[in-house]
Amino acid sequence: MDDINTTETEITNENVNFETRLNLAPLLDHVNIIKKEIETVIVGQHKMIDQLLVAILSNGHVLLEGVPGVAKTITAKLLSKTLNIGFSRIQFTPDLMPSDILGTSIFNLKSSEFEFKQGPIFSNLILIDEINRAPAKTQAALFEVMEERQITIDGSAYQLDAPFLVIATQNPIEQEGTYRLPEAQLDRFLFKISIDYPKLDEEILIIQREHLLQDHGKLEAINTILSAEEIKEYQALIKQIRVEQNLLEYIARIVVNTRENAFLYLGASPRASIAILNAAKGFAAIRGRDFVTPEDIKEAAVPVLQHRVIVSPEREMEGITSAEIIKQIIEAVEIPR
Repeated sequence: MDDINTTETEITNENVNFETRLNLAPLLDHVNIIKKEIETVIVGQHKMIDQLLVAILSNGHVLLEGVPGVAKTITAKLLSKTLNIGFSRIQFTPDLMPSDILGTSIFNLKSSEFEFKQGPIFSNLILIDEINRAPAKTQAALFEVMEERQITIDGSAYQLDAPFLVIATQNPIEQEGTYRLPEAQLDRFLFKISIDYPKLDEEILIIQREHLLQDHGKLEAINTILSAEEIKEYQALIKQIRVEQNLLEYIARIVVNTRENAFLYLGASPRASIAILNAAKGFAAIRGRDFVTPEDIKEAAVPVLQHRVIVSPEREMEGITSAEIIKQIIEAVEIPR
């Protein structure tokens, strides 16, 4: 009997005490330092900061949505300060043209040839402020570059340097003078992050910090943490995170359920399934695991799916949001064991 008990104990210990297959320690150290740097200015919003870091690790774009004054733009600037990569800010306005973003060919009188002058999109981290202020033709100029990381102009393709990440902001309330993003544009964002008002204690701390700041700038004391090479290295590492077959099927069932749900007029595409997979790997990594769990998938599902589905008109009139419907779908789909 003693031998049998010993064997059972050994088996149990083998199942519990696993060794991490990937060395995630440097990544975790950098993630924690970046969080501390951002949190010296941003009060609360821990979930948003985690999602932004996962987007970088997953090589995906982010749409920040919130009312004016909830630190959407300053957060993107803070993040850029912690990364030793190129940064470009583009303020979208109603008169902005595609060439103002992508660049244009200019005739050189000396060489008697056209030369391509690169636009501000040729950088690593792009902040697009108020993305829904520009008309549809300007928004459409981002389709190729966000999906393929290249720009085609006058028959020539220009590859953008990695890493390449777009962080766009928009105000969900004010509709006058704005142009709604088409579904094809929204589908190119890995996450849509909705930023809420701070709580009372957070609001008090924000006011206190601003009072103590005096004439010092918010970004002055932010340190640079990650280089472009380290970001690319971590992005490659994230791809090696393990995902069991039953979890792949779990992702597929969630996405397929969005297409069959009576509350949704339009469900999510296969691109959404891939986005959940990549984001779940990112969440696993910043939690120190080299394998994905159902909780990682649940955490990724709402920010990945809420902007890729369309609520039926009847449910929209009732005030039901896409995030609420997605949460119901997640609860209805059986968690793999």
